[in-house]
Amino acid sequence: MRNLLLFFSLMLLHMGANSQEIELMAYNIKYANENDGENSWSHRKDWITDQIQFYEPDILGVQEAVKSQLDHFTKNIENYKFIGEGRDGDNNGEFSAILYENEKFDVLESDTFWLSETPDTISKGWDAAYNRICTYALFLKKETGEKFYVFNTHFDHVGEKARLESSRLIIEKIKNLNINKLPVLLMGDFNLEPDKEGIQIILDHLKDSKEEAEFTFGPSGTFNGYHFMEPVTRRIDYIFVNEEVEVKKYAVLSDSRNLKYPSDHLPVLVVVKL
Repeated sequence: MRNLLLFFSLMLLHMGANSQEIELMAYNIKYANENDGENSWSHRKDWITDQIQFYEPDILGVQEAVKSQLDHFTKNIENYKFIGEGRDGDNNGEFSAILYENEKFDVLESDTFWLSETPDTISKGWDAAYNRICTYALFLKKETGEKFYVFNTHFDHVGEKARLESSRLIIEKIKNLNINKLPVLLMGDFNLEPDKEGIQIILDHLKDSKEEAEFTFGPSGTFNGYHFMEPVTRRIDYIFVNEEVEVKKYAVLSDSRNLKYPSDHLPVLVVVKL
């Protein structure tokens, strides 16, 4: 009997430790189009949905998603809801949406702002090729009462000044919002490699989850360009954290099928404690 009680006590302790952890994923899923041949959305949608469902991240930040893709995820993955706005306003254009397990989390506040000189209005910033946005949410973890911010973004692929100013803008937004010094996670496709100034601006205020993790796994890069037979070395997708977040694990997931990837980016997955 004593051994049985000890067993159940250890199990409860283990479950309690796991309940404190949160799993987050950042994933550029590539927008839905039918001009990519074998990589068109119709060939990828069920596969990438199964991939997400297998890992079951508590919070998922997607880039390049259009409304039909988000609807597909929430229809086919149980308990997922999303927040966000298209970069062209309302449901128009690509989202930097945040999907979350609605049975585990409440959204206390959320918004989308534009990466431009006029962030409160639909706009294109500096030398960017397209409108770019950042969506954020203040989450409440129902089980523990913990609160934390998640920011999800996609920087422009052309404008060098736009990427620099986008880094500055998001850091300023985090400072203005997080007056209570809550845990913060910033994720997305930054279209910048680690040595670039835009990343260094972020690292002046936040930490790279890869460098902070107790355990890391996967390729060094995140952008595969659908080139399955080439090493993935270009790292442009990140999850950054502030001092209130402890990173337990970091991985870049290189799942494939029949020598193909489900997207032209690999997802970044972290396990954290607040």
